[in-house]
Order: sequence, then C-alpha cells, then structure tokens
Amino acid sequence: MPKTPKHSNLLARGLRRAWLRLAPRLAAGAANGDDPWWKHSVIYEIYIRSFQDSNGDGVGDLCGIVQRLDYLESLGVDAIWLTPLYPSPQVDFGYDISDYCAIDPRFGTLEDFGRLVREAARRGIRVVLDMVLNHTSDQHPWFLEAAASRTSARHDFYLWSDGRTDASGKRLPPNNWTSLFGGSAWEYVPALDQFYYHRYYRQQPDLNWRNPQVERAMFGAMQFWLERGVAGFRLDAITSLIEDAQLRDEPVLPGTDSLGDPNLDHIYTDNLPETHRVIRRLRAMVDTYPGTRVLIGETYLPNTAALDAWYGGARHNELHLPMDTLLGLVDRLDACTFRRHLMEAATAIHDSQPLLVFDNHDRVRSWDRFGDGTHNLEIARIVAILLFSSRAAALVYQGQELGQRTATPTRREDVRDPMGISGWPREKGRDGERTPMQWDASPQAGFSSNPETWLPVSADYRSVNVHSELGNPRSLLNWYRHLIAMRSSYAALRDGRLVILDRDNASVLTYARVSADGNVMLVSLNMSAATQTINLDLAAAGIAARRIISLLSSPHEIPDLEVGEALTLPPYAAWLGVVLAHRARRHTQRRTATRS
Repeated sequence: MPKTPKHSNLLARGLRRAWLRLAPRLAAGAANGDDPWWKHSVIYEIYIRSFQDSNGDGVGDLCGIVQRLDYLESLGVDAIWLTPLYPSPQVDFGYDISDYCAIDPRFGTLEDFGRLVREAARRGIRVVLDMVLNHTSDQHPWFLEAAASRTSARHDFYLWSDGRTDASGKRLPPNNWTSLFGGSAWEYVPALDQFYYHRYYRQQPDLNWRNPQVERAMFGAMQFWLERGVAGFRLDAITSLIEDAQLRDEPVLPGTDSLGDPNLDHIYTDNLPETHRVIRRLRAMVDTYPGTRVLIGETYLPNTAALDAWYGGARHNELHLPMDTLLGLVDRLDACTFRRHLMEAATAIHDSQPLLVFDNHDRVRSWDRFGDGTHNLEIARIVAILLFSSRAAALVYQGQELGQRTATPTRREDVRDPMGISGWPREKGRDGERTPMQWDASPQAGFSSNPETWLPVSADYRSVNVHSELGNPRSLLNWYRHLIAMRSSYAALRDGRLVILDRDNASVLTYARVSADGNVMLVSLNMSAATQTINLDLAAAGIAARRIISLLSSPHEIPDLEVGEALTLPPYAAWLGVVLAHRARRHTQRRTATRS
C-alpha cells in the first residue's frame, strides 16, 4: 500500500503560516462543546463494493475499509456512511435485503464489522449504516412466508391488492402506479391471485408500514446495530415509506420518464403525512441510546419548505439531517440559484442544520454535471468551497475529492445495473458513478489484486488517484484537505452565521461567515467563464474591516485586499479570505494558490 508523501501531511506552507499568525484571533470558540458531533460533520459515503478489495475477489469488503482508515483520518472525516452490507441477492446491489441482522459473506463477518467499528473509533471516525426501511428482498423469509398464503402471519407485512378485472376477465393492477425502475409497480402472484406493490424492482416488495408489527420488527433490526456501536443510520427511500390507503391513481403529467413510462405526480406514493408519525417514533427510539446517534434521510424533495418538515419543523423531532439534495440535482453553476438556496437553507428550516449533498452513488458525478470540458478542475474547487464553507454539514462521496469522473458504459453488454439493462439506451444506469476507488497508478488502481473487478477501473486512474494527488500540493485532493482542516479549526467556518454579499450579481456568489465573537471569513465564487470584478461592501453588511487576507484561491494567487479595493476574479475562480478588523503589524506571507 503506497505511503503518504511527507510534505502532503502538512498544509501548504503559505496557508500554514497565515494560520499560525491568525489562529489566536480566529480559532477561539471553534469547537462548541454543546453541539452534537453530527452538526458540523464531514460524512464520507463508502460504496462498499468499490472502495477496497482485501481478498482479491474483485469486490470491496469490510477489511478493505479497515485498511484505508488512515487515509480517511488524514482527510478529516468525522463519519463514514456504508452502503448496505447485509445478506442480499444483490439484484439492486444490496438495497434488496434478505436478512437485516447479519453481514453478507461477500463483505465479511460480524467480527469484521466489529473490528471496523473499533478501528474507526480509534481514529475519531464514527460508522453510519445504510438502512432500507421501505422494502425487503423477495427472498427475505418474511416475504417468502407472505407470498405462500393469504392467511400467513406475514402476509400483511407487505402491500397487497386483488387488483381489477377488465371486460375479458383479465387481472389488472389496482391503479396506475409505476416502478421507479420501469413498468407497473404491481406484480401479480398467480398462486394468491393478488398483486404486491414494489416501488423499485419487482424483487423489492414494499413493506406495509400501516401494520404495527412491521414497525416493531424494523425498529428491532435497527436496535441490533445500535447495540453494536453504530453512530446512526442513513435511511434509504424514506419519503416513500407509506402509500395511499385507498390506492388512488396518481395524476398524470406531460411526457415520459427515462424508462419510457408516463410521468406521474407521486402524491399518493411519496411524502405522505403518515410517514412523519413513524419518523417521530423512530427518532424517539434512537434518542434513547447514548453517544448522540444520528438519523440521516435520503430526501429528494421539491423545495426547502418541504425539507423543513423532515426535520420536524420547529419541534426538531424527526430526522437530524435530511439530505439537502436540491443543489445536487442542479446540472450547471448558476450564482443566483445557489445564492437563493443558501439563503433558504439559512432562514427556512427553523435553524436546523443543513446537510449539503452534491454527489452520491445514484447520481452522475458533479465533476461531469457542472464541468464544461475546459474548467472542470476549477469548477470542482468551487463545489468544494460551497460544500465546506456554507452553513451545513457536508457529505462527500468516495472519489469526489479526487475529481473522479463518471465512467458511463458505452455498450449495453457492459452494463451491470439492472436499471441500465432494462432502460438502454435512453437510461444507461448508475454504473458510471460506482466504479472502483482510485488509490494509485498500479494495476486496478490499487483497489484489487484481481484483474476482473466487479466494475472496470476508470481509464484515467494513472493520473487521478490518491497517491499522485497527495504528492501534488495543487491537487483537488489537497484542496479538499485544506478546506476540511480550516472548517474544523475556525469558528466562523464551523458555525458562523451566513451573510450574503453582492446580492444582485448574476455571475459571482459572495458571502461571509461570521462567528459569535465577530471573526469573519469571506468566500467569493465566480461561476462564469468571464473575468469578474466586484467590490466587497462590508460596511453595508455591518462587518468592520481594515484589511482582507487571502487564504485560499484558484486558479491562481489572489493578493490581499485593502478595504474598498476591488476583487478581481478570473473565470471560475474560487477565493476564501479572512477579515482583519484591527490594525496589525504588516507581515510578508505566502498564500496558497492552486493552479490548474
């Protein structure tokens, strides 16, 4: 395993010197002992299959994660979110669970999991598990029993319907609900003469959360893991937990989706009020455990107001961190859109803590979504500053910190994701964002000793990898490391209030983070391909300043500013500075400048 170059363990010299000089003023109060650990956390998603293979079978595993914990510690990660590790037929790569209280042998054993939790804890890293509450595998013992007889004790664990009969006597589904993976959401079981509901694949039948026995059983599965030291759960597909009891048709919208099905307004299968009652009971149960456990939600919602409800609004009694995916669904940089969203996140969620998400295992990587083919690296740095300098906890998906690309298959025969197989060529699936982590320039990028990995390693792994980027002070990885370290050290970036500046600028997003004791950090991001010059009117925002020290800039060095001096930003520039409010001795310093 390659070693980290010595110089990469230190922040770039200029930035470090600036920090040493400014630290007494800025670091005071950086760690608020009253805040729960998750409030300012950096959570790192690990797609287990693709992170590190320890046994040479071409698939990542738990022991492989243990091997890479030192890297995660050096990055500054507070918690790791593991995609499902439970026994599964792997139809949906683990999101079809057949046993909630065991480890899939592909990934290891319960002993391996215990070792991972212990070794992570030694490094100050918590472990969060993906928990799939919406559905099980059709191979789960509950469903096998449910599908055996209408009178079985488990039959009502799932959502069944007799359906409808047309004029010819043909059995039809009860309504127009569609699966997110294509076709009707209802699967007919001839032996029972009934349909069961599946929001995802037919091999993933939805649980019936109107049955109290389901809630008791699923809460019990979560308690199994809480007692083994997990820090909490990321709740998959949580907004679709409960469906309309009357099974009414959903309104049809214009057009078709990527799988060719009619677009529907999911008012009867998503975000129903009854789901919130379940979440409140779940929160109450989790809160009984010591150590401040966390509930993170996969929450794809139309707006910030809808997101607020998943916190529990003013009561703060539902999810701790529903995922703010609204910017993650945007496909281009737009200063006005990002500004509006940051303002909403600061004012419209009852002072709850946002969790900002740009990348995950289901979404084309932000490198490709936002990149223009020329300035991708500069744009990736803009995304990173947004992630770590806004008033939010941050989620990083493995490889995002390297600038790992989406490697979309070009032939149907190469696709592994069933969604891509059934939807090709309009829908190419999610393999492209799930390729193995790129550790070094050795064969298979250091991910595996097996030349036949479950997905092929991306072609650019010889240059885009952890080892080479650690050795390059100007790499995207070291940009991430600088930002995470600054965020954990300084009160203003950690929990300061957000002050939007230059509110009408259509090209540049500028804001300040102001700590409780008045220390100020400034961020300015040029989201355009043209050079932009702005004036930072700090006095109008109530910010006292004498001088502004540049700490971090891209694509090249931006000098310090005197108050009133214009800030010139090259195309797709990212800049972070600190305000000096009092007269101080002049120092000659070198700043961190990252060049493409």
